[in-house]
Amino acid sequence: MEYLFIGLLFIIFMLSITNRLNALEKRLKYISTKLDLVAAQVKVPEHPINDELRKLKQDGEIIKAVREARNVFGLSLLEAKQYVDNL
Repeated sequence: MEYLFIGLLFIIFMLSITNRLNALEKRLKYISTKLDLVAAQVKVPEHPINDELRKLKQDGEIIKAVREARNVFGLSLLEAKQYVDNL
């Protein structure tokens, strides 16, 4: 019975943490979108790695480009793929 109670507490704790992480991810995406808009308005130059990523993409080495985008920007696999696709 005691293990059941501890297990339920653990599940509730993990759900709470997951909920907070999801909320933080949504806020971070919102902030990132706003920051991109501000950077475009102020005409902040793009990251120098973008030229290399474009070249890799043109050479058909999309996997290398995605890997490099992940290393430089700390993106997830999906985010890096979308980033390279949008270049």
